[in-house]
Amino acid sequence: MPPLFEEIDSQASPLGEISLRRRRMPVFGDRDIYEVKLGEEFLMSSMFVEAEEALSTLGLAAVEGEALSVVVGGLGLGYTAVAALKDERIAELLVVEALDTVIGWHRDELVPLGKMLNADARNRYVLGSFFDLAVAPGTGFDPNAHGKKFDAILLDIDHSPTEFLNAANASFYTTDTLALMAEQLKPNGVFAMWSQNLPEQNFEALLRTVFAHVVSHVISFYNPLQNCESTNSVYVCQKGG
Repeated sequence: MPPLFEEIDSQASPLGEISLRRRRMPVFGDRDIYEVKLGEEFLMSSMFVEAEEALSTLGLAAVEGEALSVVVGGLGLGYTAVAALKDERIAELLVVEALDTVIGWHRDELVPLGKMLNADARNRYVLGSFFDLAVAPGTGFDPNAHGKKFDAILLDIDHSPTEFLNAANASFYTTDTLALMAEQLKPNGVFAMWSQNLPEQNFEALLRTVFAHVVSHVISFYNPLQNCESTNSVYVCQKGG
């Protein structure tokens, strides 16, 4: 019988000790649950992935055209990236991740979705800080094509627009910085972002200082641990033409 708990890997990172764990819980039967922790803080779990997948489906549903070039900010356990690649219009997907350890887990296929991402020729990992690359329009997200414009940018890094994985990320959530990032979008391009909280009116107002259209979606999913419905949100913003 597989162990009920296993730490697969643990390494130091610029943000602290980051670890990948696998566990089995009776409420989920024989399914393996993968978790990532940063120090003592839980970053992500494969227990609940509906909102991460909705980030891709809702964001890409707002994009028009074919042969799409898309950026995903934050690799995590890979659910946002894999959901994006289900859209047959995508020609290339750049997954920007600041921690080489997390990219290594996927390249070495220590996490279940690593095999799918590695097998899809449209997918490419980019090691770097999303927040640094977002404000460098002369170089941008693609190290092989400086100044490249994208059809969509999908962001899943911070817990919310006011709860940051790293305090330095706070400077991203301003009109000036969001406008710099938007320079890397094509006309009518889409920026979408996940949040663990319900939509925040102040943040919606901020987004409207940069984007022509802003819509917030509430994602509900069943939480078997608490035997109730939980909610996350996805902001979908479209640049003007």
